[in-house]
Amino acid sequence: QYTSQHYQTLLTQAGVLTSMTQDGNCYHNALAERINGILKGEFLLSVYRTVEEAETAVAESVWIYNHYRPHTALGYLTPQQVHQQPRPTNQPVSLDHS
Repeated sequence: QYTSQHYQTLLTQAGVLTSMTQDGNCYHNALAERINGILKGEFLLSVYRTVEEAETAVAESVWIYNHYRPHTALGYLTPQQVHQQPRPTNQPVSLDHS
């Protein structure tokens, strides 16, 4: 429903920017929301005085998340470790975690 042309037109007319991937895959948005929840719940626990301070905290948190936080769905590897692993060129990357 969120990728329907009618809905997107209404949002555009109202000046609302949507947060979806280019192909409109709703599962990608759910994955992003999961990551946002983890960042908010585990890393971004302070009140920031300026936007710049908050932006720095977000950037640092994402870096820590990608380089130091192991994930059970990745076999207890970090996202960075997984991305460094070679993969056959004939296999696409799948974000479907069902």
